[in-house]
Amino acid sequence: MKHQKAVHHKPVQRKRIRIVSAAMVVVAFGHPASVAFAHTGTQHDQHKANASVSAEEHAFGRQGDPKNAVRTITIDMADTMRFGPAEITVREGETVRFVVANKGKMMHEMVIGTMAELKAHGELMKKHPGMEHDEPYMAHVGPGRKAELVWHFTKAGEFHYACLVPGHFEAGMIGKIKVTK
Repeated sequence: MKHQKAVHHKPVQRKRIRIVSAAMVVVAFGHPASVAFAHTGTQHDQHKANASVSAEEHAFGRQGDPKNAVRTITIDMADTMRFGPAEITVREGETVRFVVANKGKMMHEMVIGTMAELKAHGELMKKHPGMEHDEPYMAHVGPGRKAELVWHFTKAGEFHYACLVPGHFEAGMIGKIKVTK
């Protein structure tokens, strides 16, 4: 009778460790650990549309209630690695509905944050390029598609929006948000 070799699951364990490590890094940079890999589609979009408004406060504001949006700003994304417009001004306390339109042929995203948060998150995305998120300050938009995000700007200051798909941020796909008193 032949002896069977023990099957070791080290590759699976390493993958789990990497996923858990990535989630811990996300938490360390102030992002909740609601990380999902390759989590897109109409069911996901419908869930996001029906989700309740989060009261979680960030340095750059909090999720806005769509019923309280005072204006709509369209943000175009292009394969030239640019946003249009590249700069917007809003007032402190204003709730804005962003319609994020991908005019290109590759995946793009709009992530709102401080420059330090965006840089740190961009580095994490380089290590885990398939990682996607389901945060209210992010919109992942496929080629030729649109998405919406509603944000309540609770603090005056200078914030940014960027595409953190690996290589896009580095190529200059960054916009500026000036929040005035």
